[in-house]
Amino acid sequence: MITFTNNSDSEEETCNERTSLMSAESPLLNSYHDDVQAPETAETQTHRKRRTGSGSSANKAADGNLSDSEQAALGHVLDNEEEELTLKYGAKHVIMLFVPVTLCMIVVVATIKSVRFYTEKNGQLIYTPFTEDTPSVGQRLLNSVLNTIVMISVIVVMTIFLVLLYKYHCYKFIHGWLILSSLMLLFLFTYIYLGEVLKTYNVAMDYPTLFFVIWNFGAVGMICIHWKGPLQLQQAYLIMISALMALVFIKYLPEWSAWVILAAISVYADVMENHDSASYTESEIPAMRNETMSRPINSSAEEMEEEERGVKLGLGDFIFYSVLVGKAAATASGDWNTTLACFVAILIGLCLTLLLLAVFKKALPALPISITFGLIFYFSTDNLVRPFMDTLAAHQLYI
Repeated sequence: MITFTNNSDSEEETCNERTSLMSAESPLLNSYHDDVQAPETAETQTHRKRRTGSGSSANKAADGNLSDSEQAALGHVLDNEEEELTLKYGAKHVIMLFVPVTLCMIVVVATIKSVRFYTEKNGQLIYTPFTEDTPSVGQRLLNSVLNTIVMISVIVVMTIFLVLLYKYHCYKFIHGWLILSSLMLLFLFTYIYLGEVLKTYNVAMDYPTLFFVIWNFGAVGMICIHWKGPLQLQQAYLIMISALMALVFIKYLPEWSAWVILAAISVYADVMENHDSASYTESEIPAMRNETMSRPINSSAEEMEEEERGVKLGLGDFIFYSVLVGKAAATASGDWNTTLACFVAILIGLCLTLLLLAVFKKALPALPISITFGLIFYFSTDNLVRPFMDTLAAHQLYI
């Protein structure tokens, strides 16, 4: 899910697109370097001065001291300022979102292309009990649909369970749940992943060194995610967690079931967003989203507040984006055209979702458009473009 956020200590403060994308009207704190002023800070001060002036004009308009022409001009100025800031921050955060999404998919695709362990089928998840090892196409399709129903049912039950825990203020249980999940991903899954990578590249490592590396990696990750740490390091750990979870899904989800589940998940995300009545703050349930903000060490409180407003993308979105691209890399006969087509489709869908976010000014699910485009691009490229390119290559024709 993608949201514009505005972190505040007050729970009663309302948040719309203007408060999410624009700074508060309070003056900037004095910088330690009086002679040097960053361009972004100067620009922010300019906007605040314009907004302060506009606010005083609006007060005059409320008192009836402005004529109709002045009121129309004032409304036009405010609309232009809002559109300008929306485009500025929207484009900035779109680019900043592309970086973690791209990194997560690159990690997954690089692993799929180099480590055979994640492409070998030697088991299924407990959530997909129906096998697809049947010669009948109809039976295979039916089993994939049944696996999807079981998987979505489990997700629905777990979602209701977590909502009930939140409703009855069982925050400690939710924190414990998240901590246990992070422990398993950072230690157990990392141990499996690192072991397979070392086997693939024939690198020898003794067990004490391996346990030392995994212990440091997992301990630092737990501290960064659930307590304090540099934001970029926290983002790196969240990207790694998403990639590890995506690799597990790629390995253990049957081929047809994976595509049906991706389509069903996108529909489910859209339906749940339209009926979602629960909300939470970042202080109560942390480490649930990958943020596009950055906090300089030597920054004022106002600058930090400005940076904390941004676009946030759920880790589930990272996981299913990577599952789609990883499945394309694993099942499309190793064709790079299909993999790149899915990658481009996801980024296009993310851009359209952010555009709709600015239009509708409310939180939107990030999966439906991107996953829909990814599925269309995958099947069209794998069934139309790839045979065409193979035929051209066989006849030594180049376009």
